[in-house]
Amino acid sequence: MTGPTELLRKPATTDTVTSTRGATVTRLARTRRGPLAEGAARLRRRARSVGGGFARAVAWVLETVSPAGMLLVGLVGVGVAAGAAFGWFEGWVVAATAGALLLVCVPFLLGAHDYRVRLELDRDRVVAGSEIRGTLDLVNGGARPALPGVVDIPVGRGLVEAHVPLLRGGAHHREELLIAAQRRGIIDVGPMTISRGDPLRILRREMSWPEVQRVHVHPVTVTLPPSSAGLIRDLEGAPSNQLVDADLSFHAVREYVVGDSQRHVHWKSTARTGRLMVRQYEESRHARIAVLLDLDLDGYSNDDEFEQAVSAAASLGVQGVREGRDVLVGVSAELDAADRGAVQSMRALPTVTPRVLLDGMSGLEGSSAAGAGAGVIRLESVAALVAQSFGDLSIAYLVTGSLVPLQRLRRAAVTLPPGIAVVAVRCEPGAEPTARRSKELTVLTLGELGDLGQLLARGALR
Repeated sequence: MTGPTELLRKPATTDTVTSTRGATVTRLARTRRGPLAEGAARLRRRARSVGGGFARAVAWVLETVSPAGMLLVGLVGVGVAAGAAFGWFEGWVVAATAGALLLVCVPFLLGAHDYRVRLELDRDRVVAGSEIRGTLDLVNGGARPALPGVVDIPVGRGLVEAHVPLLRGGAHHREELLIAAQRRGIIDVGPMTISRGDPLRILRREMSWPEVQRVHVHPVTVTLPPSSAGLIRDLEGAPSNQLVDADLSFHAVREYVVGDSQRHVHWKSTARTGRLMVRQYEESRHARIAVLLDLDLDGYSNDDEFEQAVSAAASLGVQGVREGRDVLVGVSAELDAADRGAVQSMRALPTVTPRVLLDGMSGLEGSSAAGAGAGVIRLESVAALVAQSFGDLSIAYLVTGSLVPLQRLRRAAVTLPPGIAVVAVRCEPGAEPTARRSKELTVLTLGELGDLGQLLARGALR
């Protein structure tokens, strides 16, 4: 049984137009409504239109009028109110002066931008302490002259300004830029914005180009002795339990099977047994070099010490990659503060080529492993994860700061698989380079980055 509301409801008539093209179906439904409903719908559309126009107007004012311009607009309103309400002549003077300043600034906004802008950088990868040279080409594509303006180029957290003079139609302007890359990191150049306004910076117009160019600032590295990145026996590989038909590590002889190469026939065994016998080998696998960098800033006395540690780890990793070794560069992964104590995570940087490795080192940032906002795990935990997830290690480098006690370094060394050489590199700028050996590990004190090659060349791993 229908209720009274349903009995009084007017049936709706729907006109439907359906279009099918390929896999697309479009349906337009129109419902006939009464005059009141049509009027309410028109009112809502008008209100949305007015609201959208008001929002666009407010956005335009906020983009065009600077804080100084807002102050002048306020002075106009206050001056007019004071002059009309109290008859103050001074109020009219303030309002007239502020209004005149606003009117004088308006002509600087007239005319449309029609610029074609291109920014070219000479390099997208540099070493910390270098400079990047760029060329800014700007062409007035319009037929009318373009007033002077300023091109704002965000460079990382900084800003580079290039002043553009008055350009006639089709005129070209070139500006040479110099970007300093003093510290390691990743620098985003852009997006560029060109602004034009009055000399008092009361009114302005802006035009943006969304293109962003990324520059990797690599850490400083040094060349190390050729054999310092691994043990000599790794050149031939360590034997495994996997048996193969050809390799360097001899295992046993077996009876010949159709398809075996005659080069591996063992003639003495063949003569003794009267059957054709062939050699069998154990597969040799090259051992992996692990470079573990401590990202816990509590172990470093200052930022320069942390940067020296990054450079030392990068030097060890790059040397291993250049020698064709299997290199693992491990650091702590970023953790959420809510996961502190419950989650341990590490990440391995890509080591396909030295450039790819240095790109990964450019974006490394340290954090604290203690306190409520912990973002990384300690070096001991990273070593434990490496021991669980990566096998066949022959040597491990633990790169950290001067504030890490030796007890923690020993715990990290014991956590790693037994039988491998563990070298702890403690970075302490200005300290005397020393090498101390114990049963668990060798501790190198690095006063300068250049000392690393000398310590390894003197036989720190022997």
